[in-house]
Order: sequence, then structure tokens, then C-alpha cells
Amino acid sequence: MVYGYIRVSTREQNEDRQFIALKEYNVAEGNIYMDKESGKDFNRRQYKKVMKKLKEDDLLIVKSIDRLGRNYEEIIEQWRYITKTKKADIMVIDMPILDTRRGKDLMGTFLSDIVLQVLSFVAENERDNLKQRQAEGIAAAKARGVKFGRPIRSLPPNFYDVHKKWRNGEITLKQAAAECNLPPSTFFNKCEQLEQLK
Repeated sequence: MVYGYIRVSTREQNEDRQFIALKEYNVAEGNIYMDKESGKDFNRRQYKKVMKKLKEDDLLIVKSIDRLGRNYEEIIEQWRYITKTKKADIMVIDMPILDTRRGKDLMGTFLSDIVLQVLSFVAENERDNLKQRQAEGIAAAKARGVKFGRPIRSLPPNFYDVHKKWRNGEITLKQAAAECNLPPSTFFNKCEQLEQLK
């Protein structure tokens, strides 16, 4: 049996390229599993499903090694799990040397192991670089005065009077929040903040 696995990091990313590549290798649509999750680990729903299906002499096809994952040690561990424990084959379309059906002799295994280790390292390194660039981008935006998160809601003009009535037990929290046109949780949080300043 031949299975295909697709992974994109976010819901916005398009999986068409990977899907087309797998179809070119005649992977049946029902045998293609796809996750829209980060490649930081292998705790992915569809990946786990395909692993349960995978049996001895089956073939798992992925477009590129970083679609399998981006964690160096875990890619190596999963590769061994598929090929040694499951006794299945794996093929990486973008890197023909990473096809366990070829070169099953000692030299072939040695070469594919070296290439796998190099590519896994590159995949994890790229993930680290991406996180670094993201952190630098956020820091630069903050330095320019860009605000992150929800905008701070200003207090309604009657807030202080309503707060006093609520604290004196004249009205309930729900009534106080309604008078200020705020959700009860927001009204309560604003009261807490005010009282901490006193």
C-alpha cells in the first residue's frame, strides 16, 4: 500500500503543491493524510493515523523532508521507526536519494543516513532561523511604536460612580457592568486594577 503525507504550518498555507506531487506518484486520494500544524514535533492527528495504517512493505511518500517535520532528532527517530520498527519504506520526492526502496545494501543505507541527517539538521535550523527572524521583527515593530494585542478600552465617564455604588453593595456586579456598558468580567477587572492603584 502507498500512502502520502502532507503538512502545512498554518491554515492559511496552501497544500496544493504537495497534493499535486503525491498524485503524480499515483497515491490514491483516500491514502493521503494532511495536517495543518507546526512541524516542531510529531504529535499530529493525521500523522498518527497514517502511522497506524502503515504496515510492513508499505510506502510513505512526502514531498520534502521539512514536510515530515522540523525537529532534527525527532525526524531521525521517526525515520527509524518507519523503516526499522514498521519495516515500511519512505520516499522524499524532492530528494531521490532518500528512498529506502533503493540501495538497501550497506553503502546505500549509509549514504541515505548521511543525507537524512544533513537535511534534518537543515530543516530544524531553518525553523530556528524563522523563530529568530520573527522575534526580531516583533522587536523592531515594538521599537517603531506598533502595539500588539487588543486595544486598551477606555473607562466610561460614569465608571467611578458605578464602581463606588457596586463596592457599597447598592447594585450587583451585573447591574454595574450594564450601567457602564461593559461585560461583567471586564468591569470586574477594571475595578481590580483601580483598587490596586489606590
